[in-house]
Amino acid sequence: MSGPDIPQWLRGVAEHEPADPAGVNPILTRTVAKLAATALRPRDAAVLVLFGGAAESDPDAPGGLPADADVLLTQRAATLRQHRGQVAFPGGGVEPGDDGPIGTALREAWEETGLDSRGVEPFAVLPKIFVPPSRFDVTPVVAYWRTPGEVGVVSEAEAARVVRVPLADLLDPANRFVVRHPLGYVGPAFAVDGMLVWGFTAGVLAGLLAVSGWEPEWDHHDVRDLQTSLAAVGMTL
Repeated sequence: MSGPDIPQWLRGVAEHEPADPAGVNPILTRTVAKLAATALRPRDAAVLVLFGGAAESDPDAPGGLPADADVLLTQRAATLRQHRGQVAFPGGGVEPGDDGPIGTALREAWEETGLDSRGVEPFAVLPKIFVPPSRFDVTPVVAYWRTPGEVGVVSEAEAARVVRVPLADLLDPANRFVVRHPLGYVGPAFAVDGMLVWGFTAGVLAGLLAVSGWEPEWDHHDVRDLQTSLAAVGMTL
């Protein structure tokens, strides 16, 4: 559903599904159909993967990525029952009256960050990804923030931070590695702005960066203990 007016530097993300060329991103293939069936039916959800930045490409940067390009992330409150303290995209469960996954993603982003959706242009709806701990079947909605506005923590009971993370920081090979969960999960991670991005959020980001045209080589053989990596930024499992 990529539109003709999205910036040229976003074309790779708009025209290709997320990929895992290094073979370290199990998130992208985590679907309900591929996991053991359970008695509990998954709940549909959606998240907003919102890229901001100048509409004009930088001719001197890989993929034309402008220097001010960023992505909107939140850090969940430490008091939440599920995924507490984790870095996430704005999003949540589908509610009656939502206009498909785009409607859910935009509504949740407004509720969590105060985002004014009038400045947002969705351009891709990705395949669903199943998140076992919450039993959500999540549709990532990718969008361009053509007219950025103010965002921030709306409810401290839900979010500790709302951050526009520079894509240059996420792409910096010094900030990228792989984490290993005590229970065996291995997947991509980013250490940015005093946060560790891992799990579902890191998997979606890594998959999109792999097809973006912006990504430099990074060491996907650098595997670190998840608990140690979380402790380094004051977080816990």
